[in-house]
Amino acid sequence: MDKKKPKKVFVQGAIAPEKIAQSIASHQSKTNIGAHSIFLGQIRADEVEGKTVSAIDYSAYEEMAENVFHEIREVAFSKFDITCAHIYHSLGRVNTGELCLFVFTSSAHRKIAIEACNYFVEEIKSKVPIFGKEIFEDETHQWKMNK
Repeated sequence: MDKKKPKKVFVQGAIAPEKIAQSIASHQSKTNIGAHSIFLGQIRADEVEGKTVSAIDYSAYEEMAENVFHEIREVAFSKFDITCAHIYHSLGRVNTGELCLFVFTSSAHRKIAIEACNYFVEEIKSKVPIFGKEIFEDETHQWKMNK
């Protein structure tokens, strides 16, 4: 693994749909790319013990999390023949219906882009120290359990 500086992954609040559109548009000039795969994580209005989730408040030990994101990215580039990969994750409050995770992989071929995107999502969910506090409609809260 190289000693590249970890890329900034975190954004405050929800990930704007415009950010996704800009990411797609910025890849149009890269003519060696034949496929993109995108995963978008969205906040659900889950019902927990009779209460409905209205938002999730994300927090993280940012420096540690950025390093884990970087390690996942480096392994993915050694494992898959991808051209590029971008990851953005929310910090702070994200309301139901809003986006909290954006993973975008590109490759010459679709199968590789899809497999790499799935790899990123699974690794992020299992390894990155990000914590979500579910906020209910009555403003009570509890720590979210990852599924």
